[in-house]
Order: sequence, then C-alpha cells, then structure tokens
Amino acid sequence: MIVVTGATGNIGRTLVSLLAEAGEDVVAVSRRAEVEGLPSQVRPVRADVGDSASMQPVLQRADGLFLLLGGELNGRGESPSALVGAAVEAGVKRIVLLSSQLNSTRPHALSHERLRAFEGSVRTSGADFTILRPGGFASNSLGWAESIRAQRTVFAPFGDVALPVIDPADIAAVATAALIEERHSGRTYVLTGPEAISPRQQTAAISRGLGERVAFQELSRAEAHARMAQFMPEQVIDGTLDVLGVPLPAEQAPSPDVEEVLHRPAAPFDAWVARNLPAFR
Repeated sequence: MIVVTGATGNIGRTLVSLLAEAGEDVVAVSRRAEVEGLPSQVRPVRADVGDSASMQPVLQRADGLFLLLGGELNGRGESPSALVGAAVEAGVKRIVLLSSQLNSTRPHALSHERLRAFEGSVRTSGADFTILRPGGFASNSLGWAESIRAQRTVFAPFGDVALPVIDPADIAAVATAALIEERHSGRTYVLTGPEAISPRQQTAAISRGLGERVAFQELSRAEAHARMAQFMPEQVIDGTLDVLGVPLPAEQAPSPDVEEVLHRPAAPFDAWVARNLPAFR
C-alpha cells in the first residue's frame, strides 16, 4: 500500500492516478471531507499531514509514502522527526519527499529551512528514500489566468529571464517511479523542464495555444513584491524574486534527471499549456 499526501494538488492527483494505473493499492490523503475525481479503486482518507497523530492510523500497513508538505507544515509545526518517525514506526519502507532545487542551489535560504530539516530526517530515518528537488513549476503561470481571461495580458517581472520550469505531471511520473522501482533508493533528483523559458516566451506559448494575442507587461521588482505580498509570506518574497530575477547558473540549466528516470525527455511548456488551456479562456 502507498500513501500519497497532498493527493488533491497538481502533483498528488496525477500521482494517485499513475499509481492506480500501475496496479498499486493507493490511499489518497487530504484534509477535505470528500475528494472527487479519484480513480474508483483509490481509497480517500481525511487526515492532516501536519499532525502526526492523525497520520498514524493512515500509515498502518503502508509500504510507501509520498510526502508533500502543506503550506503550514512547510513553515512551522511539528518536528520533522514526528511524522517521519511515525511512518517508520508504522512499517513504511520507502519515503519519497518532494523538496526543492533551492536546497542545493541556495542551501541557506531561510524560506526552505523546514524542507532541509525534512530532508535530513528522511535521510536518517532508516527507510529507503528518494528526494525530489524540482525547480519552478509550469503551473505557476496559472497565477496569470485571471488577467489573461479579463485583459488578455500577463503582468510579471523579469520578462526575459529564462528558467527551465517543469510540468507537475512529470514530477508525478518521477515520484511514481521512485515509489515502485528499487533503483531510485538513496537518490536525489533535480527536476526541471527541457529548456529555459522566460515569462515573455511563456506568454507567447499561451497566446499560440489560445489562438489570440496575449500581451506581456513587465512589472518592476517593487510592483511584483507588492502583488506577491497579497498571498505570500514576507520572508519568502525576496528570495523568490531573487530566483526569478537573478537566478544562479544551476537554476537556469536544464537537468537530465527526468529523462534518466522516465527514459523520455521532460515535457516542454507548450505541452503543459495545451492541457490547461481552459484555465486561460
């Protein structure tokens, strides 16, 4: 049995489906009372990944655990050893942790202290483990959906700074392999798209997909900061803007790890757009 936390998100929902297609017994963990759209053979369970006590009965008889930290647990909460220890005590033999590329490129970033602590706890747990460190998500462009629908315009900073954003479906596919294939034990994978693409180029891809012109309006760093402050903790904003505006060479370089695991190239941004066009119409 494999327990998937964050089962209703961009990664978790796809991961649950892929595991079910592979014939695995899957438990989908969510804080929601009811979860729609899951495969019929998947068992949805209401629990809070930030509360190890609520997770203990879920983890009984589980062989594998996909661990995605919710927003609250990512910033504060129980010691990482509480949840990881509960998993090992319940008999979980393999843990796949969704972390971040910043833990290798910016190892002292305050915004990722908790993720680093969870990485350390997973590595020393005694269970087999795989660490996934994705860069920026293609799905972050859904933050432009409202202005595209209303004004056919994208408002974003650093219009010509390119990063190799990854399709969340590729993260789910790599996580599936890590949970069911022995060869990924002890590995840490950096997950990116196949090529670096700038916000202006992403806008052009969305425009092509829609068959309509979508304008790009560049924001200053200060303007972007003010917008991000409406939904993002202050301690995270400057670090995020640093990555978007002055990325390190390693953050701009496509990683080969998706292709190494899946034996196919990572999906380009255009492919993600094609699947998500309704969000922008």
